[in-house]
Amino acid sequence: MKVIICVLQHEVDIELGHQEPVMEIKRKIEQHLGIPMASQTLSICGWELLDELYTKDYPIITEGTRIDLTIQSMQLPPPLDQTNKIQILIKFSTRQHPMEVERTETVRSLKEQIHIIDGTPIRRMSLFFSGRELEDDYRNLGEYGIRESSEIIVLRKVANRQRDEPPSRRLNIVVQTSSSLLNAASIPLEMSDSSTVNELRQLLVSGKILPLDDYLFIHKQRIMRDSCSLRWHGVEDGDFLYVFKGTVTPGESSV
Repeated sequence: MKVIICVLQHEVDIELGHQEPVMEIKRKIEQHLGIPMASQTLSICGWELLDELYTKDYPIITEGTRIDLTIQSMQLPPPLDQTNKIQILIKFSTRQHPMEVERTETVRSLKEQIHIIDGTPIRRMSLFFSGRELEDDYRNLGEYGIRESSEIIVLRKVANRQRDEPPSRRLNIVVQTSSSLLNAASIPLEMSDSSTVNELRQLLVSGKILPLDDYLFIHKQRIMRDSCSLRWHGVEDGDFLYVFKGTVTPGESSV
């Protein structure tokens, strides 16, 4: 399954198994982003993931789950008094690129060179070295401890979702209950596509269309997630949503 690692203003997709230890998640993050495992703290909704547990111990971890990554501060090694020109490795999410730079160059200057190579807008670019973000200040690369063969991680800042997302649309949907609920009733509703599944649930319960209980909502044979919107699930005008009594069990994602 694919989960989303959220660090500062960035998001990175990581593939996980359903029974992997938390330490393996940290190892994959170190492999992808170069952030040492010892400096990583992982959490979901404020709950820290413990190193000795597995993904199966956290039922909330399913396809598309967002895991927050906090980077603990690390002491950077002092710069070495070497020649001014050094070879460093620029690591993107899917590739890497060697680059020759001067230790006296600023972070801003390095970003401008990376922009030429990769095309990433400078305002949306963040650079990391040894788990620490490099700021656009007057310090040069050498003052950050960057030396020969150092690895610089490039992350793209997440765009403003409210600005980038299209405006909400009104959807006419049909909620179809199972035979054990209301004799398999078909319930037409009009809702915004930005409404979450939990809001749909509350609407049905508060309107006494459904009794207070635990329910699963299904769209195109996929279990819907309470915190995600109808738009996120790909619900279109005229679609049917099926509701059954029950709760999600670990590893369950389709019916």
